Amino acid sequence: MWQNTSVIDKMYQKLAIQVSLNGLSFATFDTLLNKPLVLQKIDLGKVHVTTKIEDLFAEAFQNHPELKAGYDDIVIIHSNNLSTFVPAALFDEDYLGSYLQFNTKVFETDFFAFDELANYEMNNVYIPYVNMNNYFIDRFGTFDYKHSNTVLVNKLLDVSKNKEERKMFVHVSDSHFEIVVIQNQKLQLYNSFDYKTPEDFLYYILFAAEQLQLNPENFKLELLGKIKEGDALYNIAYKYVRNVSLFDVSFMTNTFSETENREHFILLHS
Repeated sequence: MWQNTSVIDKMYQKLAIQVSLNGLSFATFDTLLNKPLVLQKIDLGKVHVTTKIEDLFAEAFQNHPELKAGYDDIVIIHSNNLSTFVPAALFDEDYLGSYLQFNTKVFETDFFAFDELANYEMNNVYIPYVNMNNYFIDRFGTFDYKHSNTVLVNKLLDVSKNKEERKMFVHVSDSHFEIVVIQNQKLQLYNSFDYKTPEDFLYYILFAAEQLQLNPENFKLELLGKIKEGDALYNIAYKYVRNVSLFDVSFMTNTFSETENREHFILLHS
């Protein structure tokens, strides 16, 4: 990584890379203007168990010169459903695996990490992709990393300030989605679900609503991530929940479309 030690040397450029098992996305930022400059999604397809992630990433770096430019800051965002939020009052750094074992299968060989959400007195405990981090160490030397759901929940809490109505947010990815229920900057529920069909998607939304005594005739459901009007997931939610809408991204002032801002909401707020 470029080591800039003075204001004169600084480029005021940041690179954020969001990684998952089926692809990566990246964005570059002008940190003086606090604006994203480039947004790119790279689909790696279905990664075979024998495929080396290093080989796939090497091709991406070869084809996209932005990934090889110099930056003052680099952040890697790990996108998976292997995470859980723990209130600060109950958090002990020595027992990270214990928190995750309640909602995912963990092994003694797993490496655990956590992100602090200082403003909201909680931590996100998760399992990062160690092989990907090792690859980026070879590429960049120094970088920060965090979990995608840290960014997602933190930003949704920020935008819920002074909003007394309970609201359900659903962030959609290719094979899983997150449900986040918030009321005036208080996290009431977070969970991640795998899905294969629109019916799976609807079932978990209605189940979560039932647990929190949210009436489908009344509560507001806002959708973001990889979803747009007319999608099968959007249509089935619209059919069974009265107040459904796409998450309003009008506050995001950049050159990208509303669809891009929703799909890459996490990356663009990293």
